[in-house]
Amino acid sequence: MLDAIRRCGSLQASAKEMKMSYRALWMRIRSSAQRMGNTLVVRKGKGSGLTPFAEELMKQFKRLQTIIRTESDEM
Repeated sequence: MLDAIRRCGSLQASAKEMKMSYRALWMRIRSSAQRMGNTLVVRKGKGSGLTPFAEELMKQFKRLQTIIRTESDEM
């Protein structure tokens, strides 16, 4: 979801790309933010963007994915 929002620059376009309703995407973003206790998405002009926290979260997730792929290939 976060990656789509970053690429598309809007929740509406991201929802369409992911074949979800705007409401479904917004509710997932909102519940994730509440569970983490941090804002993930902010308004940027007429669109949306990621907060620095969300950017860092994506960076750490990609790092973890790389580690998992590397270690699973070694097995």
